[in-house]
Amino acid sequence: MLPTKGYAVHSKTDALAPWNFERREPGPKDVLIEILYSGICHSDIHQARSEWGPAIYPMVPGHEIVGRITRVGNEVTRFKAGDLAGIGCMVDSCQSCPSCQGGHEQFCEQKQTVYTYNSLERDKKTPTYGGYSNQIVCTETFVVKVSDKLPLEGVAPLLCAGVTTYSPIKRYGIGKGHKVAVLGLGGLGHMALKFAASFGAEVTLLSTSLSKEADAKRLGAKAFCYTKDSSQLKQYENHFDFIIDTVSAPHDYDMYVRMLRTNGVLICVGIPPEPIKVNAFSLLGGNKSITASSIGGIPETQEMLDYCAEHNIVSDVEVISADYINTAYERVINADVKYRFVIDASTF
Repeated sequence: MLPTKGYAVHSKTDALAPWNFERREPGPKDVLIEILYSGICHSDIHQARSEWGPAIYPMVPGHEIVGRITRVGNEVTRFKAGDLAGIGCMVDSCQSCPSCQGGHEQFCEQKQTVYTYNSLERDKKTPTYGGYSNQIVCTETFVVKVSDKLPLEGVAPLLCAGVTTYSPIKRYGIGKGHKVAVLGLGGLGHMALKFAASFGAEVTLLSTSLSKEADAKRLGAKAFCYTKDSSQLKQYENHFDFIIDTVSAPHDYDMYVRMLRTNGVLICVGIPPEPIKVNAFSLLGGNKSITASSIGGIPETQEMLDYCAEHNIVSDVEVISADYINTAYERVINADVKYRFVIDASTF
């Protein structure tokens, strides 16, 4: 077993604190990664506080992981020691069902998706521990290649926030000729804005905060709509082909559906704590749709990273030390970060 240093929470009311634990020795198909940076996702907070159902404690959060491979198993073919690599939200699945074979491991039909933390290995007994630590072991199938062309601290959030927003943009072919709104400018929103603009769409940021306008335009938005101003809302009725909704708090879906053109689509990538409620007539008046998108499979995650390396796209981050994690959590809740906290793993 490999002695490992990390930060863990031991109950839903605990603060995160240093915790020493053990990881398995790498098997024939495993790689051992020295973690360099680990992003803080809002879902880390939800899970650490058991807000998405019963959690597995002790919990080491973190699924936006970038590091350097230090050891490989004797059957590993895609990596060698010294390579830069990343791990996102998953570390295993059945790898044989149609979804897994189709590159959508997050939808494993055998229900054997193993998440990077707060999950059980396929033996249904061994807990997984995430990226708030100095090293991690993973089967090579769920490890992605990371380019050395980009700053690694900005790459880490791409493993979740990046692929979560890239995936629906690619699926719907969003690009030149489309009018796209991004709802909310946070960790997900700023990546959705960057990707949509990069693909050539005309992007408008929808926000309840006037202070976000300057940053929205710096990140690629052509326009800004202050959604507390009824006259601005009226201006954008029946306007957008797509709205990428990154908001995780309760909000008025009907208001945003009215902003869609005929056959327009509202794509939810944020996860609100309450069920989505919408008037059916809002959808009927123009054949409009509400859908959702969940992260991305391993092939698409690699495609996204390659695209980012080619087009110089990274997350805007604030790098912190491990002893700042609890403060960072409170700042995330208060939307006081531009736009992702990333932990320097050397401080574990």
